[in-house]
Amino acid sequence: MHRTRKATTAARTARLASCALLATVAALAACERGTSNSPNETATGPNGCPTVHARAQEAVTRAQRSDIPWRGPTSGPAAVSGRTIVYVAQTMTNPGVAGAAHGVQDAARTIGWNVRVIDGGGTPAGIQAAMSEAVALRPSGIVIGGFDPDSTAQQTARANEQGIPLVGWHAVPEPGPSRQPDLFTNVTTRVQDVARISAQWIIDDSDGRAGVVLITDASIPFARNKSDLIRKDLASCQGVRLLSVENIPIPDASTRTPQQISSLLSRFQDRWTHSVAINDLYFADAAPAFRAAGEKGSGPPFNIGAGDGDPSAFQRVNSRQYEAATVPEPLSLQGWQIVDEFNRAFSGRPHSGYVAPVHIATADNSQGATTWDPSGYREAYRKIWGK
Repeated sequence: MHRTRKATTAARTARLASCALLATVAALAACERGTSNSPNETATGPNGCPTVHARAQEAVTRAQRSDIPWRGPTSGPAAVSGRTIVYVAQTMTNPGVAGAAHGVQDAARTIGWNVRVIDGGGTPAGIQAAMSEAVALRPSGIVIGGFDPDSTAQQTARANEQGIPLVGWHAVPEPGPSRQPDLFTNVTTRVQDVARISAQWIIDDSDGRAGVVLITDASIPFARNKSDLIRKDLASCQGVRLLSVENIPIPDASTRTPQQISSLLSRFQDRWTHSVAINDLYFADAAPAFRAAGEKGSGPPFNIGAGDGDPSAFQRVNSRQYEAATVPEPLSLQGWQIVDEFNRAFSGRPHSGYVAPVHIATADNSQGATTWDPSGYREAYRKIWGK
């Protein structure tokens, strides 16, 4: 179906020019048709967006650097002893949630604490039950691992009443403390930075001429907010056309994604040049459908995961198999940060205020890595804790 990447770019330019011409003499529907789950598609010119593209290229080049010095905390309270943390996971099948949990376990071994992970299984009832169990254990602290605390409002209120500090991982849209819900802090990269660099990568990679499919999970406020921001940033380039927004809940990704990908390939054909998903796992589930349709692993469509960056995502990126780039969370680092934030809470100190910068990993700059694991943080936290 698709030609080489260079040829595809030229053909895409011609197609967009053709659509723009037809739009002036006939109906817009002859070039693009929207559906009930798609945004309204508008004809755009073939010239891309030179100014926006130049800014995107500069931002992408900066984000691809891997030699980033540690700019997190270098001072704080010494380790408090004998603490137990419960990590309540939205679902351990979500690689980001699981990766952060493993980071918490690693850091807890270093500081000398105990950790218990309770898997919510990705359903509202399961998450509520897991949170109820966590509160009943009366631990020193509870991690809200990748779900909306408002979905467990009663359990969260009980934890607050019992004086159990809560630290979120991707629990609310912004990093830092939250009053409603009451979190000591929320550990995450800035969602607007992740969304922007994901959109900028598409703009840069396509020279400002792309047909994009966006995949999200609208049931998770954090994910929904991220996809809304991606849409806004893609719209900054007049040569980028958002073909469809696909709402696929993460727990249903393995069953629904292949069907949706097959349908989208049939529907959009060569117009579909790039994809962005709020989580890398969608491309693991999309790969069989792309393969069955005869699509090359190296694209197009060229796919970028706007978050997480688990080892399987790096494997797909490094081998150029249905994922061209990922904007990985430094999952292990964030696990260590969660433990440090609890230590600050237990010591009566404020949160650290640290937010990890965004990074883009591609086959050209990841150098065979299986995770985004910036240097310096383990040494820094050990020194802070006296370990």
